Amino acid sequence: FLTGVSGFFRSGYESASKHFNPADVEVNVAGRSFLITGANSGIGKATATEIARRGGTVHLVCRNKERAEVAKAEIVTETGNQNIFLHIVDMSNPKEIWKFAEKFKSDHKLNVLINNAGCMVNNRELTEDGLEKNFATNTLGTYILTTALLPLLDKEVDARVITVSSGGMLVQKLNVSDLQSASGTFDGTMVYAQNKRQQVVLTEQWAKAHRNIQFSVMHPGWADTPAVRSSMPDFYQKMKNALRTEAQGADTVVWLAVSAEATQLPSGLFFQDRQPVPTHLPLACTHSPLEDEEKLMEVLEEFSQKFKSTSPG
Repeated sequence: FLTGVSGFFRSGYESASKHFNPADVEVNVAGRSFLITGANSGIGKATATEIARRGGTVHLVCRNKERAEVAKAEIVTETGNQNIFLHIVDMSNPKEIWKFAEKFKSDHKLNVLINNAGCMVNNRELTEDGLEKNFATNTLGTYILTTALLPLLDKEVDARVITVSSGGMLVQKLNVSDLQSASGTFDGTMVYAQNKRQQVVLTEQWAKAHRNIQFSVMHPGWADTPAVRSSMPDFYQKMKNALRTEAQGADTVVWLAVSAEATQLPSGLFFQDRQPVPTHLPLACTHSPLEDEEKLMEVLEEFSQKFKSTSPG
């Protein structure tokens, strides 16, 4: 396991990148449309910048208007690409996500969806809808946005959905009995890891159900991002010199989003440093029965519909 973990740091990226083919990402994606959640900082912003640099039309989905405006201006300045659009959406608010997705579908086309927004709240907090905040953002938000936009993606050739997960998910087995972490002691890091395991299961399930779209989920490695600094301050202090840069963390997202090579691989895989990697550690008891995975999809669909029916329009 430890050799696996050391690969999460900057040194792991540096050794993996020796085997990258730079031509994979030297592509022009003008005319293709990309939507990135959590795009005003960290890996989301680094990804948006790289795609903008390659001519793509980029839709930034962010929660905070002021920070998002600044990020957008920086991306435009740095890349010279004017086709950068801003959408203010709180990914922990399912009604808002539905409303946004319905409007987006009528106004835009979409080739690639990048589910990057995430949160790690270290205490159990509920949203105004009574949902545990990590679950609402990381799992339900990702589920609703993706399922709502599938009809739009389905219309396109070479449509892709990429979800930014975390290697932390390797320590968690899917637990569908307590999705909102209501029982036992609340441990934000473990709840986050559980949500990230759920994203891997979602990706595998979607890949089976939607053959026309390429689904991938990835681990960016441990990168020096605002999210890591604020949610894992002790880890950050200890490890900051070994962390990846934001661009290194975003590299595989960009590769999955723009390269032709990524689509030569089967849909539904988990990636680190442009390579598919196992979703379970050797000897770990993290495999779950198929009925649990199907149950996760059912429960999320029920939640999703509940919030859809109450949204205006």
